[in-house]
Amino acid sequence: MDFKLTEEHIMIRDAARDFAKSELLAGVIERDEKQQFPTEQIKKMGELGFLGMMASPEYGGGGMDTVSYVLAMEEISKIDASASVVMSVNNSLVCWGLDTYGNEEQKKKYLTKLTTGESLGAFCLSEPEAGSDATSQRTTAIDKGDHYILNGTKNWITNGNSADFYIVIAQTDREKKHKGINAFIVEKGWAGFEIGPKEQKLGIRGSDTHSLIFNDVKVPKENRIGEDGFGFKFAMKTLSGGRIGIAAQALGIAAGAYELALEYSKVRKAFGTEICNHQAIAFKLADMHVSIEAARHLVMKAAVDKDNHENYDLSGAMAKLYASQVAMDVSVEAVQVHGGNGYVKEYHVERLMRDAKITQIYEGTSEIQKIVISRSILNK
Repeated sequence: MDFKLTEEHIMIRDAARDFAKSELLAGVIERDEKQQFPTEQIKKMGELGFLGMMASPEYGGGGMDTVSYVLAMEEISKIDASASVVMSVNNSLVCWGLDTYGNEEQKKKYLTKLTTGESLGAFCLSEPEAGSDATSQRTTAIDKGDHYILNGTKNWITNGNSADFYIVIAQTDREKKHKGINAFIVEKGWAGFEIGPKEQKLGIRGSDTHSLIFNDVKVPKENRIGEDGFGFKFAMKTLSGGRIGIAAQALGIAAGAYELALEYSKVRKAFGTEICNHQAIAFKLADMHVSIEAARHLVMKAAVDKDNHENYDLSGAMAKLYASQVAMDVSVEAVQVHGGNGYVKEYHVERLMRDAKITQIYEGTSEIQKIVISRSILNK
């Protein structure tokens, strides 16, 4: 498959690369240490159009294809995965979901603010016991005529405290199982909506992850996305596209770690020569390069499938599964190439290694991706 980039693709990739180096690199270690949300940087990303890349221009979006999105995601993720996960959630899970399935009133009221970065969004599916299993939701939304009453808890929500608008998946009719699930737009500050403590995380420490508690939150019926019972399909289609964004993030983490290792190997000397001249290091670099290129092809294949309106459930799951493993493997090897310096924060690779692990977990663990893949190839 030919993944030759257009001039527009190259321009978008280079713009994201320049932004990451000029705006995100400075202070990224400090933000990681202090678990500080990159507020100013995210605001600038919104102004540059990175938070609503695929949404319709009619609602303030960039109207770009998925290939452009993954190219930008990779470049941002090379420098700061905490910033890129904010970008991923806002683009893949919130803006795309509203743009594709929201009604006109919802798009004008919410999407126009999300695409420009004026507001941030969060996607609320995971629960303490259900994880990302949309069929086992314990959060309930009881139909009261012109509104719903929302009760329950959501866990591990990215942008948990920084978001303004939240897409919440909840069970309306348990007897209908997955056909009784709905998706709702909930605004920050509504009565009964509480934000729990911030999670203390291994990686992506600059992003804010919180649990959310809903106690008799009144949600207007007009804030339901789609027809009654559409929530399960909404969650599945949105998560399927989200996997492509996370695959691109994993690719970026791997590529960033590799580039740092390659550069370091050319200046660090041992036994009278640069360490890149030692076969042990050269072979590591070769393996890293091959795995990254393979991951990049899988990510691009998924993006092209989505742009061509083909089924991307399989290609997206494959890209996410493989790219996340590559991110973990390459970042570990990058630390090894750096030796003792790899264990030190100032060289960045230890942070990338910590950031890599989450790519194997969110948007469904590696095991969930294998379920999606096996079902696809077995035609189940």
